[in-house]
Parts: sequence; C-alpha cells; structure tokens
Amino acid sequence: MRVGLTLYGSIEERSGGFRYDRKLVEQLQAAGDTVEIIELPWRDYHRGLLDNASPGLRQRLDVDVDVMLQDELAHPSLVHTNRHLPYPIVSIVHHLRASEPGPLAPLYRAVERRYLDTVDGVVCNSTVTRDVVTALGVDADATAVAPPACDQFDPDIDEETIQRRAKRRPLQVVFVGNIEPRKGLDTLVEALTAVDAELTVVGRTVEESHVEDVRGMVDAYGLDDRVTFTGELLDEELARTLRESQVLAVPSRYEGFGIVYLEGMSFGLPAIASRAGGATDIVTDGENGVLVDPDDPDAVAETLARLEADPERLGVMSQAARRRYEQQPSWAEAGDRVRRLLSDISTTVVPT
Repeated sequence: MRVGLTLYGSIEERSGGFRYDRKLVEQLQAAGDTVEIIELPWRDYHRGLLDNASPGLRQRLDVDVDVMLQDELAHPSLVHTNRHLPYPIVSIVHHLRASEPGPLAPLYRAVERRYLDTVDGVVCNSTVTRDVVTALGVDADATAVAPPACDQFDPDIDEETIQRRAKRRPLQVVFVGNIEPRKGLDTLVEALTAVDAELTVVGRTVEESHVEDVRGMVDAYGLDDRVTFTGELLDEELARTLRESQVLAVPSRYEGFGIVYLEGMSFGLPAIASRAGGATDIVTDGENGVLVDPDDPDAVAETLARLEADPERLGVMSQAARRRYEQQPSWAEAGDRVRRLLSDISTTVVPT
C-alpha cells in the first residue's frame, strides 16, 4: 500500500503520541508499504480552524496514496479540508480534546464530531478511546484498537530487587509527564501534605503559569525539601530515576491511554492513575496500582499512606505491575491491526 501520514509538527518529537505514530510508520514500512509523511506547522486551535480556507493546504495534501492516516491532534486544520481530499482517510486518535474537562469542551466536541464525520476509519489506542469515538458517531466496525507497546526501556529488574526496594523509606514517588493542568500534578502535590513521602517531578513545562502555581503550592505547604523538579530528562536519566522510585503517580484529569503507566510498570512501579480515561486499560485497581477520581487529593494521599505503611503490600503490587508490563502486546501486533484496517478501507471505500 501507499500510505500517507498527516500530523502537526515533526514526527521526531518525543511525546508518547509522536512515538506511537513513528512506530506505526516503522511497522508499515517493515510490511513493505511506502509511507509519505506530511508535517503541518503547529497551530493554536482557532488558527488551525482558519487553515480550512487555505487552497495551499489542500494542494499540499493532494498526494498519490491509497489511504491517508491523520493524527487527530491536527483535526482543527482538517475538519473541512478533508471533504476536498481525493483518498480514504483513517484518523489516529490518542485522545479527544472533548474528553478534557473545561469550559471549551462543548466547542471541541462539536468540531471533533464534524471532523470524525469526514474520516472512513479510526485507529484507537485504547478501548476507552474507541468508546468515545463511537459515541460521537463512528461505526465500531470501522475502528481498530491498537494499544502501544512499551519497549522504550525494557529494563532488566528481578523480583529480589523489587522486593528490597519496597522496604526503603521515606516512600519515593515519581511523576512523569508534561507539566500542564490535565496531568493533575497539583492534585498530587496537595496529597503529599498528608503523607511522609518524597516526590520527583519529571517533565517539560507546557504551561508556565501552571508550573508557577504548582511551585507556589510547594512553597506554601512547606514541601521544598520533599519535592524535586528535574525538568525533562534524557532516557538514561529517566530510567535511573524510575529504577530508584517506588510508586508512579500521575493522577491525570484525563488520559487517552497513558503509556507512562506502563513505562513505570516496566520498572515494577505500581501506578496511581485517574479512572477518567484509558488508564483503566492498564491499571487494575488494587492489584498493580490504584485508580482514583480526578481532582481527589484525599484519595491519592490515602493510597500513598497505605503503601508507605505496608512495604509487603507495596512489594506485591510492584511485582504485579511488572507482570502487567510483560503482558503488553508488541508493536508488531499493533501494526498488524492497523494495517488490516487500512487495507480494508483502501479497497472498499470510494472517495467522493
């Protein structure tokens, strides 16, 4: 097949969504397909919507492919443009903006519903994401759930090391993610006031004002000696930090999937995650982690306190976390699922 991929920014960017797109491209190429990548400039939401009036964008997207993949993140620029394109379209949905809480959610829902009406199929990274897109009108038979593999680190860590680490105190908690309101770092910092634990925050700043707010909370609560901000880390440094931690806590307000939970589990770290979104595909509550409601610092604090007080329980959950990581499907399996969907759509859909 001749496959296209349209996305905002560069496919070489480091976030989980871009890595997912890269890996799919690699799997398609390994199967003998050609892939033409079209990288569009980053847009804020309203500027992206204006792109739909651009003849230049349509001309750039008028390429000779059997089927076009689109990263749904670029939907503002494509919601109307897609109606003028000469090929079947399959969207890769990591998570919908309409699923994020906030005053603009109704706007996002309206635009994303219209965008999904222009595509012929959808690749979903989780069953939760599939449920969301089908609720917006996508035919379930035109979807493929292809969860990402988790091979970024694949550390060699044995049961004895995990059990020994579980006994160390104070409890070592790590947060990994972009520092923005959706990730729930403020919830985690508030929870830390009620438990004897130390927190390492790893991630790049997405919203400077939010970082300032969180740092202000750390100062106000007197947590300066227990919270460390590292910024974004190289893979080797991140692996070292995860290996030395005991619990991964990212109580997001919403996650389409949450590859970071699996990355922590590869090091035997049970995850504290929100039950709002795709983390429920990864975290089994009470077994390899704990699911909490969004914006519930008391639940996060209670979970951390239980793990801090019971090293044996922490060790059991850590072993279960490692086993969950080992059960995750490979990129080859994800690629096969996506390729079957692309093949079906490219041979059955006649562009209008």
